[in-house]
Amino acid sequence: MSVPYDTAAYEPPESHESPEEHLARLLGRALNSFELPDETIRLVLDCALAYDSSLHSAHHCAGLHRETYRHTWLLSDGSALTLWELVHNTVLGREAQHEVYVDEEELRTATARLPMPPDTTDFELPVLVHLSPIPEPRHAYLADNSADHARRLLRRAENADRPDEETAALLATAFAHQIIQAFGRPYRAGRAAVCFSLYEHAFLLPDGAEISLWEVEHTATPDGRHMCEVYVSEDAARDAMERRAAQFS
Repeated sequence: MSVPYDTAAYEPPESHESPEEHLARLLGRALNSFELPDETIRLVLDCALAYDSSLHSAHHCAGLHRETYRHTWLLSDGSALTLWELVHNTVLGREAQHEVYVDEEELRTATARLPMPPDTTDFELPVLVHLSPIPEPRHAYLADNSADHARRLLRRAENADRPDEETAALLATAFAHQIIQAFGRPYRAGRAAVCFSLYEHAFLLPDGAEISLWEVEHTATPDGRHMCEVYVSEDAARDAMERRAAQFS
């Protein structure tokens, strides 16, 4: 058995295809692309932010070969969609044929039908072929009026150094977000009634970029009322908490 490690001939690493272009190329070479569910194709076309492809397994013997590839798209809701591609030439001298399937069980069934010599086994090893420059989201996002949530968060911020108009304009395009309470260094003030809370508001933008705003809620005010401050970084938010706490120590 011999396995080619030069997968660059299959998916050039310098390629800058969009997720939609990658899907079109995959479907264009697959003999059975018409069998794919319309909903699967529509999810990629409407919701894909990034993709990657990897060699899943390979079987080479006596001039015949069979490889399987995993193609995965990152969708706008943070989930992933995978298609499985089978590439083979089971007749000497014939050009490689491509088939695509929506799940791994269908792939196994199709693979079992191929007339490959039985005396060797597949070589299985994930190999990165192409990775979009867009990273996978760090958060489990929820699409729920996210742009309006960002607007309301900025509106209630009382600190003079709150995020600027450029940040607000970017967040006006947000379509998903997650709120996480942050924990870290404790802050104690001299007045028992003074308390602090820190929250990360993470937003996902249409191009896959992520922006976080850090909200400090506290009662370190002359009359003990609740106050909201918003910062563009965690360090800035924690520094603000320390300054406020020092006023009551």
